[in-house]
Amino acid sequence: MKGQRVVVLGGSGFLGSHLCERVLEDGAVRVVAVDNYITGNPRNVDHLRGRPGFEELRQDITEGLSVDGPVNYVFNMASPASPIDYAKLPLETLRVGSVGTENGLKLAEAKGAVFLQASTSEVYGDPLVHPQREDYWGNVNPIGPRACYDEAKRYAEALTMVYGRSRGVKTRIVRIFNTYGPRMRLNDGRVVPAFVGQALRGEDFTVFGDGTQTRSFCYARDLIDGIVRLALSDEMEPVNIGNPREMTMLQFAEAVRAAAGGGGSIVHKPLPKDDPKQRQPDITRARQLLGWEPRVPLEEGLRETIAWFRSVAARGSTP
Repeated sequence: MKGQRVVVLGGSGFLGSHLCERVLEDGAVRVVAVDNYITGNPRNVDHLRGRPGFEELRQDITEGLSVDGPVNYVFNMASPASPIDYAKLPLETLRVGSVGTENGLKLAEAKGAVFLQASTSEVYGDPLVHPQREDYWGNVNPIGPRACYDEAKRYAEALTMVYGRSRGVKTRIVRIFNTYGPRMRLNDGRVVPAFVGQALRGEDFTVFGDGTQTRSFCYARDLIDGIVRLALSDEMEPVNIGNPREMTMLQFAEAVRAAAGGGGSIVHKPLPKDDPKQRQPDITRARQLLGWEPRVPLEEGLRETIAWFRSVAARGSTP
C-alpha cells in the first residue's frame, strides 16, 4: 500500500479502523475514513487523527458518496455487523448492502480504483457443508430475522461481481468469518465481547442452546492482513478469511475464563432462530492464492483483547 490513496467506507468501525491503521503503517499517502457513525465510533480513530495523510469524511453512503482527488483502492467495510445492530437497523442494513455498495462501486469505477467488498460467512447461512468452501452456495432463510444482513451481503456480492464482469471494475470479495479484537463494543451482541464482559464482571456466561454449536475466531490483525493481501492480488472470486480452529461455545467460554481469570457458571438460553449450528472456514484458497493463514493463537488474541477492555474500563469510558 506504499504510496497508495485509499478510501475506507465504514472507516470508524471495528474492522474499518484497523484497516485504516494498517494501510497507513504500510505507507499509504492518503487514507479517507468515510462513516456516518450509525454503528461506527469516532473514538476508534482517535489515535490516527493528526497523522499525515489521514482524513475523516462524514457521509451516509446510501445518500451519495463523493471523494475528491485520485483514489487507488475503495474498501467497503460499511454495514451494521452484529445481531443487535441489524435487528434495530434492518432497513439501514439492507440499504447499505445495496445502495451503499453500488455507490462505492460507482466511486471505484469513476476513479479507476480497486473495489474490495467485505462480505461475511453469513452468506452460507446455517450450512449443510462443513467446513465452508467458497463454492458452497449456502442455506439461507431469505425471510427470517437475520435475512436483512444475510441477504444484504449476498446481494452486495452479486452486485460486486456484476460491476467486475460487465463494467470492468477491478473487484475483490472477502468473506469474513468471526473476528475479534480491540475496539469491539461490549454491548454489540457478539459472543466475544459478551463473554469477555461477563468474565470481567464475574457474571455467569450466557450460552444459547446447548452450547455445542461451533464458531472459529480470527484475531483482527490476522484478518486485516488477509484483506490487504486480497486487495493487492488479482483474484476476483470470493475468498474466505478466517481462522479454521473450530470450537464449541462451551469450549470458548472456558477459553475466555482462562484468559480473563474470572467468570461464573454457564447459563443456557434458547437458541435464536436461524442461528448457524456450525461455522468453520476452509481457507485453502487464501493459502494458495494469497500465501495467507492466521498466526495469532486464540489465547494470545484473547489476552490482548481483554487487556484493551480493561484499559477502557480503567479510563472510565464504555467501548
